[in-house]
Amino acid sequence: MNRNIINFVVTIIIAYILSLFMDWYSVMIAAFLSALLISLKRTAVFFIPFLAILLFWTIYSFVLGNANDFTMANRIAVLLPLGGNSYLLILVTGIIGGITAGIAAVFGKQLRLISKKQ
Repeated sequence: MNRNIINFVVTIIIAYILSLFMDWYSVMIAAFLSALLISLKRTAVFFIPFLAILLFWTIYSFVLGNANDFTMANRIAVLLPLGGNSYLLILVTGIIGGITAGIAAVFGKQLRLISKKQ
């Protein structure tokens, strides 16, 4: 199996498990750990965890919002300049989570490289 797919799946699994016990920053820990355990090359270090958490947070926030007919999402979307569109809010939420996970994964890769040199 390809390392990219393995890292993608491992990131989502760790993020889901950690999100049961921790706050929003658990996705950063998941991306950091997956980058530390499974080495990726070049831009895949950022984009694989980015896409994994984008998918995870988008689906997770959709499921949570769907449970109450997107009442809270609609109210928050009115406060932000999104025109009251709750689906756009869900997408923005996923993008923000993906960016934080990508940055954490790059940090995990750099830590892996530093530890290899010593």
